[in-house]
Amino acid sequence: MSVGLVLTLAGLALLDSSSIGTLFIPIWFLLAPGGIRVGRVLLYLGTIAVFYFGIGVLISLGAGSVISNFGDALRTTAALWVQLGIGVGLFVLSFRFDSKKQKNKPGGGAIRRWRDRAMSDESSIHWLMGLALLAGLTEIATMLPYLGAIGIMTTSGLSAVTVLVLLAGYCLVMILPAGVLLTLRLTAAKVIEPLLQRLNNWIMTKGASATGWIIGIAGFLVARDAAARLFWPEMLGK
Repeated sequence: MSVGLVLTLAGLALLDSSSIGTLFIPIWFLLAPGGIRVGRVLLYLGTIAVFYFGIGVLISLGAGSVISNFGDALRTTAALWVQLGIGVGLFVLSFRFDSKKQKNKPGGGAIRRWRDRAMSDESSIHWLMGLALLAGLTEIATMLPYLGAIGIMTTSGLSAVTVLVLLAGYCLVMILPAGVLLTLRLTAAKVIEPLLQRLNNWIMTKGASATGWIIGIAGFLVARDAAARLFWPEMLGK
């Protein structure tokens, strides 16, 4: 396991940290009137991290089965060119996302309703956990950074234990920015509240463009990994 691999995975995890489930909804919690419910915020972040970890384990097991049967083929030059093509394709796809085109489209209503109920003092923690699971489920089809990270891990010849440790670390890094914002909200509320409000407004108006940036950067990192293996294997310690 090389430093380059760890840095690539950390970069992808930070991309995942800017999704609706890992940043937008936590910001809503931090902006809630009546004080911060620290326990609920931590429970929410823990639930979505465990959900992502579980999905990662399931996908890795499936990928591991494929690699055990076709591992040599997946490490060939042809396979790396396919990975490079996928990365470039994702980068090109990112330019199709435009907030101006998406701003009038409906969406997120279910998440908003669950969020409002989860934040209510009368609701149980099950609603809060349900919100985290719903957010995770709605992002399964677009968790491209995570899928890219899993693909990189499972084709790097790592042991199962190492993959599990990296998955756990990935999920922790993914919720780290929200945890930092929570800490700042508790210790420097007057300073951080305007920033949180600006972030909330930015996500509301630039959400589609942000998604495009995430897909584009994920594509770049996946393509970079393939290019390094093809042209500069010494970068990965090969």
